[in-house]
Amino acid sequence: MKFIDLHQDMGITSQREDIVSATKQSNLDAIGKFEDAIIFGVNFPHISVVNDRAEELSRQYGSGPRRATVALWEDLMEQMKFYKHMERRGIIKIVLGQSDELKKGTKILLSLEGTDCLRDPYDLYLLKDMGLRCIGLTWNYDTKFAASAMSKKDYGLTGYGEEIVKIANEQSVIVDLAHASRNTIIETCSVSKKPVISSHGNAKGVYGHVRNLDNDSIEAIAGTGGVVGITAIRTTLSNEPSITDIAKHMEYVGENFGWDHVALGTDFLGIDDTPTGFEDVTKIVQLSNLLGSHSQQVLWDNPLRVINSVISH
Repeated sequence: MKFIDLHQDMGITSQREDIVSATKQSNLDAIGKFEDAIIFGVNFPHISVVNDRAEELSRQYGSGPRRATVALWEDLMEQMKFYKHMERRGIIKIVLGQSDELKKGTKILLSLEGTDCLRDPYDLYLLKDMGLRCIGLTWNYDTKFAASAMSKKDYGLTGYGEEIVKIANEQSVIVDLAHASRNTIIETCSVSKKPVISSHGNAKGVYGHVRNLDNDSIEAIAGTGGVVGITAIRTTLSNEPSITDIAKHMEYVGENFGWDHVALGTDFLGIDDTPTGFEDVTKIVQLSNLLGSHSQQVLWDNPLRVINSVISH
């Protein structure tokens, strides 16, 4: 089978583990056994710190100290170098335009999680030239570009934020609204002239969590022609998360907002624990079985449509 995963934290994981063959949740060898795959290879340029924000985020989000971080441009460059190295070794193909999806094998679409490492919106021109094709506006804290889902005051999209969305549209870079606040999502969807995504998030209508999307947010993303990547983050799925909960969130979005707007964004390599029955990338086969007739649409056709709608040479 073939699949597209809108979010795997390969960049930061590569700095401490061998993701070619050793990492358990996902690795390039395991992905390579599928007929075809496109992975949004995430750059997450952060350094762990211990401070007031670290403790606050840990209380709110229920995660360890890695959740409170400070971004560095230099760290981003090191992670970008990793993907380029993998391509030179012939292990992956970096997606730069529409025609790249025709070449079967493991393809990586370079993505950035959070904009706090950028000095201004115009850094995106540089990143586009380096191969970046997807940019997430926020992570678990506010930036000069946008408010996050964790914000104490949802100020939405800033002037800088509106500018970076316009540049992304102009430069054929996908805008990712995972971790974004409600106002950020609504305002971004009104500004963007191209489909946007939420690469890894679930539905608040199924399970109430601060990171999950309410109906207005899902409707706004769907209104752009975009997709919601249902994720394996345990705390956003249910009290006893399992692979069936992933399918439930997918069904909720599909039945209420249209199956054209459902996708997968596992967050493999970025989560400590996985839902029962969805321990690693091979379990996408079982998820496909649960999706039945919607399988190819969710796992391939929908995200590919967004890629081809936004990205061009």
